[in-house]
Amino acid sequence: MNRVVVTGLGAITPLGNDILSFWEGLMAGRCAIGPITKFDTSEHKAKLAAEVKNFDPREYMDKAELSRSDLYTQYAVAAACQAVADSEIAGKVAPERFGVYMGTGIGGISTFIVEHTKLIEKGPRRVSPLFVPMMIANIASGVIAIRFSCQGPNMPAVTACASGANAIGEAARLIRHGYADAMIAGGSEAPINPLSVAGFANMQALSTAEDPANACLPFDARRTGFVMGEGAAAVVLEEYNHARKRGAKIYAELAGYGCTCDAYHITAPEPSSEPAARAIMQALGEAGCAPDDKIYINAHGTGTPYNDKAETQAIKKALGEEIAKNTPVSSTKSMTGHMLGAAGAAEAVATVLALKNEVIPPTIGLTCPDPECDLDYVPLVKREYNFNLGLSISLGFGGHNVCLAFRKIES
Repeated sequence: MNRVVVTGLGAITPLGNDILSFWEGLMAGRCAIGPITKFDTSEHKAKLAAEVKNFDPREYMDKAELSRSDLYTQYAVAAACQAVADSEIAGKVAPERFGVYMGTGIGGISTFIVEHTKLIEKGPRRVSPLFVPMMIANIASGVIAIRFSCQGPNMPAVTACASGANAIGEAARLIRHGYADAMIAGGSEAPINPLSVAGFANMQALSTAEDPANACLPFDARRTGFVMGEGAAAVVLEEYNHARKRGAKIYAELAGYGCTCDAYHITAPEPSSEPAARAIMQALGEAGCAPDDKIYINAHGTGTPYNDKAETQAIKKALGEEIAKNTPVSSTKSMTGHMLGAAGAAEAVATVLALKNEVIPPTIGLTCPDPECDLDYVPLVKREYNFNLGLSISLGFGGHNVCLAFRKIES
């Protein structure tokens, strides 16, 4: 089996529009949640979100490209451009051995809303001929491939909140089994609009708090729901020897990937947490987890009553009670909100950066611990921690469970 390493990172997030500002925001424990500015929330239950701020897509796309791209594609292209530039891989991999897996939970929903409004108000002749290619969930992967001449495998992963993590894990498998030498992988989402917010709020998934500091509260007894976020994150994955031969900098090895399904309910987690625990154990098994490994877990940690309890249970079952109690776990969603299809990718990037810098991002807002969530969630402030194995867990509607395992690179 080929080894897979991370050689490039990119991020467009509510905490900042590049890797440095994203990481600095995480280290500062900065809350990126605030009042929604994209539309009038006076009739909405949920009034807060973690919006991307000061994003200028013209830094990455020309005027013609922008006119035919949904915002989710713009975010994806920006994150991919950053990751490719960071990796310095352009021109150093055969096009037919270079692929793209960019996940999304919803795709171009803003385009859908705009064009549907045209249909209702102005008739079918006014619907844009670009409506379908701007809306479909695979188009970000396609646009990124065009940009970087990636003629290898190209697909989206569409597994709700696990999309970005699935995209990275499946891309790694392609490299591991010899189908590609390098992959651009990640996730993107631009869901902050009246329709999406109303839909999530009406299913009682969103926090209706109006104080940003007390809205997204993973593992806290006061948690009532998640806060919607947006953005994109991307990694360049590369076959280890290919990366070494060209002298690439290597952030970490993607050593393990677990993927299971609850096969239970469209939104609620399976009560025993066994399938989620199995995804974690699969990732640990592939990564060759040993008794002396020091582990950090970036949790899915949404701040919903059911998720946080079920995820805590899954971690205990996967690691065993004693190891779980001594393993630091944190939720970066406490700062970024829930970036939906981009969340798993952004959290994978956060895990890689934590591994590289030996510092764990905190779970901010955690001041009232839930007795049923009784692990070490690194509350309020970052923590220095020299660990060698980082896990990133993502759990999606439909029962999708994903775990990525990153190892500190040594040889």
